[in-house]
Amino acid sequence: MSHCYRKPLTFMISSLLLGLTNTHAAADDFGRVASFPVAANLPVDAAADQETSAEIISASDDGLTLVYTDSPLGGIGFIDVSDATSPEPGGFLPLQGEPTSVVMAGRHALVGVNTSVSYVEPSGKLVMIDVASRAIVSECDLGGQPDSVALSHDGSLLAVAIENERDEDLNEGALPQLPAGYVSILPLLENAIDCSASRQVTLTGLEMEGADDPEPEFVDFNEQSELVVTLQENNHLVVIDASSGSILSDFSAGHVDLNGVDVEEEFAFDFTGQQVERAREPDAVKWLDSERFVTANEGDYKGGSRGFTIFDKHGAVLYDSGLDLEYRAIQAGHYPEKRSANKGIEPEGLEVATFDGERYLFVLAERAGLVGVYRDTGAAPEFVQLLPTGIAPEGAVAIPSRGLLVVANEADLIADGGPRSHVMLYERNETAASYPTLVSSLKDGKPMGWGALSGLAADPVMPGILYAVTDSFYAMQPQLLTIDATSQPARITDATTITRGGRAAQLLDLEGVSSDGEGGFWLASEGRSDRLIPHALYHINADGEIQQQIPFPAELLASEKRFASEGITLIDRTLWVAIQRSWSDDPDGTVKLLAYDLDEESWGAVRYPLDSTDRGWVGLSEITFHKDRVFIVERDNQIADNARIKRLYQVALSDLQPAQLGDDLPLVEKTLAHDFLPDLQASGGYVLDKVEGFAIDVAGQAFAVTDNDGVDDSSGESQFFAVDLSSQLSSVE
Repeated sequence: MSHCYRKPLTFMISSLLLGLTNTHAAADDFGRVASFPVAANLPVDAAADQETSAEIISASDDGLTLVYTDSPLGGIGFIDVSDATSPEPGGFLPLQGEPTSVVMAGRHALVGVNTSVSYVEPSGKLVMIDVASRAIVSECDLGGQPDSVALSHDGSLLAVAIENERDEDLNEGALPQLPAGYVSILPLLENAIDCSASRQVTLTGLEMEGADDPEPEFVDFNEQSELVVTLQENNHLVVIDASSGSILSDFSAGHVDLNGVDVEEEFAFDFTGQQVERAREPDAVKWLDSERFVTANEGDYKGGSRGFTIFDKHGAVLYDSGLDLEYRAIQAGHYPEKRSANKGIEPEGLEVATFDGERYLFVLAERAGLVGVYRDTGAAPEFVQLLPTGIAPEGAVAIPSRGLLVVANEADLIADGGPRSHVMLYERNETAASYPTLVSSLKDGKPMGWGALSGLAADPVMPGILYAVTDSFYAMQPQLLTIDATSQPARITDATTITRGGRAAQLLDLEGVSSDGEGGFWLASEGRSDRLIPHALYHINADGEIQQQIPFPAELLASEKRFASEGITLIDRTLWVAIQRSWSDDPDGTVKLLAYDLDEESWGAVRYPLDSTDRGWVGLSEITFHKDRVFIVERDNQIADNARIKRLYQVALSDLQPAQLGDDLPLVEKTLAHDFLPDLQASGGYVLDKVEGFAIDVAGQAFAVTDNDGVDDSSGESQFFAVDLSSQLSSVE
């Protein structure tokens, strides 16, 4: 049978007025406790820069060993999590093919392996591995390309989704592309798979999109040994009696109208668009109980509804999240603007588990680098919290006996100098949720989008009130954000677009901000002459309108290099600007601190000594004046275990005696004020690259913030945190 359900989703948005804070007890919260770099499991003969990936993950019955699939390496990896706060590499096992899924059954890992030579000649096998010995003990030919693998609750049956996936480059990925997929059900013996008793469940001929070419994606068992199967490209769901192989029900996953979404990739936020009749096209599916299951509606080539849906097994829609999760991701700074025309945050993976009698849904947003945690109430789920992940969270497994959730993150950006694939662990404890550290409020019923924070400044009068600017990632919508750092988490209360002549200013790469003391602000824009972006300082009024532009002088531009203005601060009537890296006229190991005298309209500079590193480069990110000194953020461009230099230095105001450009510039003396590495390590994730903003408010409290690169080749994680400078500031008169 077939059913199609469609409901407008604007009714969901009113539930977001409470924002990202939850009202449940702190004991319900999960916090990240560790991150494991998958490259730590590289075989001894593999190159250090070999791409790795953790996609689908499972756990041993005792919860002490994790097993994950690694497609680029063609095998599975093992992690010892006896100490959840300090996971250890457990080795790697090659499987002569591409592993697509893994599930643990007692002491064995069962892995689907794709061995296809082409899209039209799909093949694969199911492999049983003894986890203790790392030995392959049994194999079955599956007759097609496997995707998801699931184990029945009593451990007697295995189900494999044989996808026989299509070539997305052929005929624009349109169905049909034979051969058709199906579901294989295999009995599981104590030490082997009963290959001879395998049963194929045919899925062709159902009333659905591409009926001749079903492509089953994900399978899951309930306690009655019933299977639910997603056919993502077909936008369809099937429930199967696994014991007999008969189809109990099948129905369309349905369509929705999305109202209030960003549908263009224009380097700006605009949550006023619509996607009408949007197919859900679910990826992962998990049973909530014997009657209900939940789908993650990632979408494929025709759809993606940016949320999750709860169905009963006969096809009735019991709940649809609408834009709840996407809006929460926007408020947390995790919205992937470059995916707006596609599928937004793309909920893809799921886990469902019961902790101390409470059933939870964990929804993995692949493009947002987040897990949305919801409590199952039997009706509308209750939002609990957001958890930050690595890039492209793909699979998750809960270990309730140990109070743990584990998330495998697929993307490895080693080739681009970015973070590697990681497996991250979260523990349920009595500590209140520590993420997100910064959120935006709703404005006119819509979340304020933000990301790529690149400069920070304090209000000259109000303690705890800060201002931040966004960099060139949002080139069509440069913004000044107002932050209330007295709330927990800190909250963006307003977003002002920087304008020129009444229109959003362009050709800006804002990297620094400073109050002018009179309600307006000075901004530093990092230029790129090769892209016609001028190096300049800008004065804006309280409404964000540019009042004055101060270009860099010709004698300075004569030695220009790409990495330029990274911070600005006002001292009396002089603007001081931190240049990120050396230009061609700078001695090795130094950069300039520029000084522009607003009264004399003249430029000067001093030199600043940089720390050195044997990996990557070191540069400046921020400059902040406070009392009798300036504070300067100095960092390398390294991430995770390679990060070494994330530091705050101070320079005495008396040392800032600028010489004219072209003259010999004096070299200032710096002293260490704070090391940011412990702050960045405290999150339980890998060390983030860019500490970009730093400010000290009028009460003497210091704050720092990281840049998340607009969630582009980034998990989207931003860390906003207080910095204890009491020992340094105590000497200030």
